[in-house]
Amino acid sequence: MQRLLAVALVALALAACNRNIEPYDPNEKVEKPDLSKIFPEGAERSGDAQAMRGAMPPPAAPAAAPRDGGAPLTGTIRIADNLAGRVPSRAVLFLIARTGPSGPPTAVRRIVDPSFPLEFSIGPDDRMIQALPFDGPFQLTARIDADGNAMTRNPGDLQGEAKGTFPPGAHDIDIVIDEVL
Repeated sequence: MQRLLAVALVALALAACNRNIEPYDPNEKVEKPDLSKIFPEGAERSGDAQAMRGAMPPPAAPAAAPRDGGAPLTGTIRIADNLAGRVPSRAVLFLIARTGPSGPPTAVRRIVDPSFPLEFSIGPDDRMIQALPFDGPFQLTARIDADGNAMTRNPGDLQGEAKGTFPPGAHDIDIVIDEVL
């Protein structure tokens, strides 16, 4: 019974819809629709007369371009001597800049097969959401990920963080990777 009802509804829908059954004609002339078929006589008195005549409101002013914020942060990422042999080949280093202890990162750099010590720069071009400004202060962390997936944190991955917070443009930042997950 349900199957018969479903077939009947599909057949009714197909019979009622006559759109998109003719082949595409690239030479077809584009015309304004005849709104008198949609709106009854006198509908223009409802207050939307301009819209019903096809007049569009003036375009809104373009949104202001996002501020790029400050200059990139630069420094060096080192790995603790006792962990140097634990870096897997083809690992991926994720350098993460956040403005708080949790939540989404402001900016991320992905570096495949890093060698240490590693000079880094992370700035407005690395933002996760380009519309957000690159304003600090930032907390920086670095994680060596064996599977290359930023969303996973597997046992054996290595990480470290810079001590303190840093304004945009800070330089000579030192990050030491000294922790095993």
